[in-house]
Amino acid sequence: MPSSWLLQPRPTAPAPPPAATRPSLPSFSFTQIQIADVLKELQNLDPYKSAGLDNLDPLFLKLSAAIVATPITSLFNLSFILSEIPKDWKAAAVIPLFKGGDTLDPNWYRPISILPCLSKVFKSQVNKQITDHLESHRTFSAVQSGFRAGHGCTSATLKVLNDIITAIDKRQYCAAVFIDLAKAFDSVNHHILIGRLSSLGFSNDCLAWFTNYFADRVQCVKSEGMLFGPLAVSMGVPQGSILGQTLFSVYINDVALAAGDSLIHLNADDTILYTSGPSLDTVLSNLQTSFNAIQHSFRGLQLLLNASRTKCMLFNRSLPATARPTSITTLDGSDLEYVDIYKYLGVWLDCKLSFQTHIKHLQSKIKSRVGFLFRNKASFTHAAKLTLVKLTILPILHFGDVIYKISSNTLYSANWMLFVTVPSVLLLKHLIPPTTATCML
Repeated sequence: MPSSWLLQPRPTAPAPPPAATRPSLPSFSFTQIQIADVLKELQNLDPYKSAGLDNLDPLFLKLSAAIVATPITSLFNLSFILSEIPKDWKAAAVIPLFKGGDTLDPNWYRPISILPCLSKVFKSQVNKQITDHLESHRTFSAVQSGFRAGHGCTSATLKVLNDIITAIDKRQYCAAVFIDLAKAFDSVNHHILIGRLSSLGFSNDCLAWFTNYFADRVQCVKSEGMLFGPLAVSMGVPQGSILGQTLFSVYINDVALAAGDSLIHLNADDTILYTSGPSLDTVLSNLQTSFNAIQHSFRGLQLLLNASRTKCMLFNRSLPATARPTSITTLDGSDLEYVDIYKYLGVWLDCKLSFQTHIKHLQSKIKSRVGFLFRNKASFTHAAKLTLVKLTILPILHFGDVIYKISSNTLYSANWMLFVTVPSVLLLKHLIPPTTATCML
């Protein structure tokens, strides 16, 4: 297995933690975890999940939850007291999941981290205490949607599109940069993150716990029953756990402060920077200034821009188009590519905001699933057909469905007609009750 699967430390020295940019918060310290909370977590474990390198099966923990909940809770609370994490909980198994393409090229594999089950249960409890503290004090930026309750891809997309369409309705030019970061979660600098937590009022005991949490982490590649490694992991937040996601949100939260006169929205490692105005030259000039500041902010966090996958888009429905707009460049001098279509948070956006491309992609997905169900309808009971429709088709229609309402009535009607295809009619006629079909349309 190629060594590229294992995260190598960067040679650059850690940058000092940036100074706090927000008002100081009340001190945060861990509180004792309750047995009832651990018991509930254990009882809700998915028994079909893989065991980590400790070979502790989730099914065993689920079946024995009532017996082991008390000693496990004591172990969790002892970790807080000693500011120490068991080393076995710091080891991750990385499984290469083939995505298609050249089987000999590691770039065609998606690395999936398998963490010890108990460590995920523990980190879930830690995460709840942290998020309760941060959310109750409104620590996260209003333009930060990643991994937050009540926020998501749909709400983030709605916010961005509402701002853009408001500008278009005022007959203003609007431009955006869709920023892509290279391996953002794996590039988090622990020294900087600890500094962030310190600026947010985390107690010395908490900081000591997190320092130990990041220390001595290792990962192995597991393939065809064999283990390769281990190799020390000196950066990044552990993926496969909700705590890592929250820590990443904390890490990048203050990037929004660098947007200047432009608007920005953060959703995990997906960032969009956009601005509007009566003059295209002014819009692009302001966007370039803000983009430069954002790049400096990311560099301060040791997050690297993926210039080849960072794109620009000019949104325009009626204003005169410019044949060659001024280029938006990176700090390294590379020109960003202008595109007419971009997939943002699962929604295909086009420069006219017609959603035609997105609807066509939905149609393609639905047709393949409907075709499978129709060809095999004799093999399923009516209840099974309805379950399959709910699991495989309705989620496609439901994701971001409220976003289409912002398009014009003409475009909305035209796009919606794309669903009325022969497979759709067959679906409505043979697979699900008419009332359900009516709700779908």
